Amino acid sequence: MAVMDGFSLAGRVAVVTGAASGIGRQTAQTFAEAGARVVLGDVDEAGLAETAGMIGAAAVPLRTDVSRRADVDALAAKALELGRIDVWANVAGTAGPCPMLDVTEELLDRIIAINLKSVFWGSTAAARVMKEQGSGSIINISSTGAVSAPPNLSVYAMTKSGVSAVTRNIAREMGPFGVRANTVSPGFVETPLATWSYRNPDGTLDEAKRADALRLRRGAAPLGIIGEPTDIAYAMLYLASDASRFVTGQNLYVNGGVTMD
Repeated sequence: MAVMDGFSLAGRVAVVTGAASGIGRQTAQTFAEAGARVVLGDVDEAGLAETAGMIGAAAVPLRTDVSRRADVDALAAKALELGRIDVWANVAGTAGPCPMLDVTEELLDRIIAINLKSVFWGSTAAARVMKEQGSGSIINISSTGAVSAPPNLSVYAMTKSGVSAVTRNIAREMGPFGVRANTVSPGFVETPLATWSYRNPDGTLDEAKRADALRLRRGAAPLGIIGEPTDIAYAMLYLASDASRFVTGQNLYVNGGVTMD
């Protein structure tokens, strides 16, 4: 097999949640460029349509509220209209920054539903199909924040730790059926989700705070750089493809060396 053939997704069907922006959008585009037909899920219909337009005929968008199992199951059904599910990437998530002593039950339930329940239901929906196929790759997005204890993100960190844990269970249970499951833990990537700490109350960016935040982020990384969505998407492509056929139950940190394990 030629080297680049190992990274090809030609003839495969991939599902990507959180596809309306950021890492999810870039991952969907990268999968499509690698040859996959890509089923896109996100609650943001305008962003979803924009992503689909960027990809073209290979994209199948479906409005999906990943916090609802029924919506996740509908996304799986949409993918099965294409005949199979080869890759399922659970990228959708939320941060919900809040000091831990101020966290409300409503906020806690919302973050758990979006960040953790969605990963479980998405993974199990994919695994049912992949088990029958005898092959498939499930990729879940965790975070460097799961181990770095970021201030004001206790619930976020808790859910991302849970993502890493459940992914290992999926890998253990589904491995005998040819199904792989792995986690990607990004470091700081400047996406809409990550800019909360330097936004003004009206939603606009505070450029001075942004400059300070990015300087600190660069300084924390041994490589001295900040990640881009493509950095995460390429890691996702590796785990989606046959290039990683011997890899399961792993957590791949893509963070410039901020944490090393």
